[in-house]
Amino acid sequence: MAELLSMEEALAEILGRAEPLGAEQVPLGGSAVGRVLSSDAEALTDLPPFPSSAMDGFALRAGETPGRFPVTFRIAAGRPASTPLEPGEAMGIATGGVVPDGADAVVPIEYVVDHDNSIEVPDGAALGANVRPAGSDIRAGEVVVSGGTRLGATQIGALAAAGIGELTCGRRPRAALVVTGTELRVPGDLLGPGEIYESNGPMLDAQLRTAGAEVEGHATVEDDEETHVRALREGLESADFVLTSGGVSVGPHDLVRRSWAELGVEEVFWGVAVKPGKPLFFGVRDRVLVFGLPGNPVSSLVSFELFVRPAVLALQGASDPGPRFETGELAAPVRRNPDRDQFLRGNRETTDGLPRIAPLSGQDSHMIARAAAADVLLHVPRGDGEIAGGAPVRFARLD
Repeated sequence: MAELLSMEEALAEILGRAEPLGAEQVPLGGSAVGRVLSSDAEALTDLPPFPSSAMDGFALRAGETPGRFPVTFRIAAGRPASTPLEPGEAMGIATGGVVPDGADAVVPIEYVVDHDNSIEVPDGAALGANVRPAGSDIRAGEVVVSGGTRLGATQIGALAAAGIGELTCGRRPRAALVVTGTELRVPGDLLGPGEIYESNGPMLDAQLRTAGAEVEGHATVEDDEETHVRALREGLESADFVLTSGGVSVGPHDLVRRSWAELGVEEVFWGVAVKPGKPLFFGVRDRVLVFGLPGNPVSSLVSFELFVRPAVLALQGASDPGPRFETGELAAPVRRNPDRDQFLRGNRETTDGLPRIAPLSGQDSHMIARAAAADVLLHVPRGDGEIAGGAPVRFARLD
């Protein structure tokens, strides 16, 4: 194997080739969740579009308080007053109601004495009290959500409030998934001698979908070169990227690299200085990206989060495809690896300061059952000795 690339070098090679796939129109709503906005979305209206009340109460002139006022109208949300507020008057108003012309304050209902057709206001009201000015959230024409942002519930709520009913989003990449291994069986089937359940396919399928990909095919193939080539060719012809699991190391049954070469895939790199996940393959044919992940389940899990998920997001036009690291405090000492960055499975513990990151027991790359308890990947940079408990560390959350 040639000299291993660092994580940063490998990511640069991948993202440099992950060109956005183009845009399409998407209606606002559930189908937009997780999509990447292709261009800035601008508000169609001021928000709020009119001065509105922040409280249930009474609209009046602040300079006339304290005092007693006749109540000339009661305003409901969506039911504004038909006339302005005249001097010496008050109008009842519900939260979200339009503050009438002539009023400049709202006194909460609990601070007045209500006599049905009149109110007593015992204390003075401040100018602008409990009034939300028009455009105080955003003005028409201003950017609500920037292009390159992946949309979640908060962004969708903001876009809806600003009147935007249709979005321009990056096209979802089509993914072909091929898992290799003669020993693999479908979960739920009976196992024969030497057989194991196929876990990488369901896991990677889930990871692809949470990253925004459309999984167009999921094949499980035996360790046979002709079978490999046939499945991989189908993926290259139908997908924007192809993801394989297994068969990328140096054993006699590791056929994936040879199959890719036969199909005209240019090998960009093979091997990263990361543990787990060292024998990672990345190549291209035309604009189709090709990833070969190791067969050990945790190696596949980690490799996807570090290298494949950012590529999937970049293909959709994400401005920050990741991986996104946060800073925490190490709960217990960990030993460094002198040659490779390690990504340990761990848990994020809530504290008053930085989150404490506790590594799980059982870090071998086949221990996918133990990894089920993890919610973060803890980054342990290569080096000598150990990182002491309490030291600052980087971590990435697991979706």
